[in-house]
Amino acid sequence: MIDAATHVRVARPSRDLAAAEHFYVAGLGLEVRWLSTDRVSGEHDLLMVGPAGGGWHFELTHDPEDPVEPTPTVDDLFVVYLGRPIEEALVDRLTAHGGTRVAAHNPYWDEHGVTVADPDGYRLVLCSRTWE
Repeated sequence: MIDAATHVRVARPSRDLAAAEHFYVAGLGLEVRWLSTDRVSGEHDLLMVGPAGGGWHFELTHDPEDPVEPTPTVDDLFVVYLGRPIEEALVDRLTAHGGTRVAAHNPYWDEHGVTVADPDGYRLVLCSRTWE
């Protein structure tokens, strides 16, 4: 069964792992948990990012031989519950590292946070609320 200690991985394709790393590590402050860009035929390049000691990580993949074009929608969200007001300096850092501030499709997220599209167009929501 899945419990609170189960590690979770969320994966999706990326056009450019270096741009994704720049956004999620230098911009958001996550750590690189794994990086493989050895260009081995038949294998995907991988970037895994997450918080140190966290029970989850975010995986971005790129297949240089048969790339998958990311197809984000306005409701494909990666929500981070910060539990405090969103500092404009963090939003500025994310946009300086390849993100684009966008209006949320669901007004709830604009009321309780800020939405930033990553370099592939997927949306990161910084939420001022907590999850509990």
